[in-house]
Amino acid sequence: MEAYKTLDDVLVNLFNDIMTIEGKAIITEEFKDISNNDMHIIAAVGRDEARNMSSVAKSLNITVGTLTIAVNNLVKKGYITRVRSEKDRRVVLISLTGKGRRAYDHHERFHREMIQATLAGLSENETRVLVTALTNLKDFFRSYQ
Repeated sequence: MEAYKTLDDVLVNLFNDIMTIEGKAIITEEFKDISNNDMHIIAAVGRDEARNMSSVAKSLNITVGTLTIAVNNLVKKGYITRVRSEKDRRVVLISLTGKGRRAYDHHERFHREMIQATLAGLSENETRVLVTALTNLKDFFRSYQ
């Protein structure tokens, strides 16, 4: 029963803790003009190829309209560029600027450190068990969508 209580406490508090601590860790002096949500949009756009708005919105589980508002702000702040596709002028492609790539890299560093801290001291078998448990949890939450 003690394990149940501990796990319940961890799961209930983990999301809020991650969002709060991540916000403090990644919104530095250089990136003080954006929010944690903006940083996740930057992460979804990705560092490499331009992506269309629909695919980015789908990966974030938000509407294209919601994404458009956020992208407008990120374009104004110099993190994202927006162009029409040469193949299909109806399609809007977004990609990161140099400033956006720096923000992306900064965010990725935080995630690498978070994963390293999570796996520190775990055996290969314990890591597999943790991955299985967290995948089950992710599937549980996705079943509510």
